[in-house]
Amino acid sequence: MLLEIRNLRAGYGDATAIWDVSLDVDAGEIVSVIGPNGAGKTTLINTLAGLLRCRSGELRFDGADMTRVRAHDYCSHGIALVPEGRRLFTKMSVEENLELGCYLSAARAHRQASLDQVYGLFPILREKRLQPAGELSGGQQQMVAIGRALMARPRIVLFDEPSLGLAPTIVDDMFDIIGRVRDQGAAVLLVEQNVLKALEVADRAYVLEQGRIVGTGLPDDLVRQPHIREAYLGV
Repeated sequence: MLLEIRNLRAGYGDATAIWDVSLDVDAGEIVSVIGPNGAGKTTLINTLAGLLRCRSGELRFDGADMTRVRAHDYCSHGIALVPEGRRLFTKMSVEENLELGCYLSAARAHRQASLDQVYGLFPILREKRLQPAGELSGGQQQMVAIGRALMARPRIVLFDEPSLGLAPTIVDDMFDIIGRVRDQGAAVLLVEQNVLKALEVADRAYVLEQGRIVGTGLPDDLVRQPHIREAYLGV
């Protein structure tokens, strides 16, 4: 198993936001975590990216104990984050933002090959590579955020609400891109409020509510559960 989480707890200050969360992601998988606002999805993904320290439990990546790894070393282990809200340097060019993803020497050695891969995935970014990132549309900025993560040559990409703020006409394209990221060799852990899209693209899924995993299974099985249909699909 590539990513293994057992009884993970994390939070902010004195407040615990996720309780005893256990989940797995294997190489070549897309795993979705669905849940309402305030469920703890962003806390979970920030903990897996090293931005928050876990308070207890196990967090292993390819067998390594990540609870003992310094936050700035997570990337060198092969973990990349596409954060909520994209968090680009808006006055820097598209290509400058992308190059931030290959800051580590191991990734920098493959800079041109990685750029070619990103521009192959997002041809529009090649056209706009010298343009300030802040001048791009929301969908194009999300492409830059994904491309920046891929420049690190990750083994897993963590997506935090990738459809947030995007026009409905672009959302389908964004989830297609997530599938293509997996097809190019990286596992994917996706946290997302768009439940139908998150389940469509996933191999397996978990349901997170009030900081706890309350359901898990194949997407088709989860869609048939009355609680999921009523709470998330309005059926």
